Order: sequence, then structure tokens, then C-alpha cells
Amino acid sequence: MAADNALAHDERLTVPRTWWAIVFAFGLAMALVFFPYGAAAALVAFAIGGGLASSFAMSQGAMRIRVTPKLLVIGDARLPLNALGEPQALAGDEARAWRTYKADMRAFLVMRSYISTAVRVEILDPDDPTPYLYVSTRAPEQLAAAIRDAARSGEARGHDQRS
Repeated sequence: MAADNALAHDERLTVPRTWWAIVFAFGLAMALVFFPYGAAAALVAFAIGGGLASSFAMSQGAMRIRVTPKLLVIGDARLPLNALGEPQALAGDEARAWRTYKADMRAFLVMRSYISTAVRVEILDPDDPTPYLYVSTRAPEQLAAAIRDAARSGEARGHDQRS
């Protein structure tokens, strides 16, 4: 049973470090706006502005991608591997194309503007109107391989159980 919960891939889509410099600059800008009202007002504005910007940055970096032997878990979504087709690692122009002019508005998209690579996987379930999923990832080859390997091992386990 523990093997059913083993992670084949685990990734958190964290924001780049430069965003934290922007968070600090936003807090500083707020402090400068309120500085004419005194140092205490400037400190409170710095704390509130920095806190608001931090919460935004952390919410953008909260997305987690996991591959278990039976599921692809993206945030709150749980997709059974037997409903997914062959994963395709995307980079450069191909990833940009699937984010823009090749994109289908029915697709399940998990995009992060600060990550330029992705994985695209067709949805094979005939009852699901979603044609494919597109997931931003910093490790497209590893995620695609993890989906492929977990799906194959799941098929082998299912075949063994039926025999």
C-alpha cells in the first residue's frame, strides 16, 4: 500500500528570487509614501505593503505538481494516469505556441509566466471535454518521464491483477 503513495515526481512552482526584491521595493515605496506622516506611519506602511506583496508572491509560488503511481496531482486537481495520453515535454517556441496560438480554451492550463518550459498531455477520457493539459514546469523532461513511467507501471500492475 505504501508503494501506491510513493512520489515519482514532486515539484513546487516557486517564484523567482527577483520577485522578493520587488516585494521589498513595494514595501519601501509604501513607506516613502507615508513618510511625511512620520517614521511610525512609514514603518507600518512598509510592513503592510511588504506583507501584501509577500502574500501575492507566495500565492503564485504555491502550486505543487506530484506524480504518484496512479495519479497526476496538480494543485487541487487529481488526474488518473489511465485517463492521460503520452506526455510531451515542451520548451522554447513549442511551449510558447501551446500557450498562445495553438492553445484550446477548453484545455486545463497551469501556467506560470516566470517558467518558460512545460509538459502537454492529452486527456483520453471520452467523457471529459478537456482536450489536454498544459503544465508549466522547470523540469519538463523529468515530469514527462515520471508520468510515462508511472502510467506504464500502473498498467503492468493492473494487468498482473487481472491475470
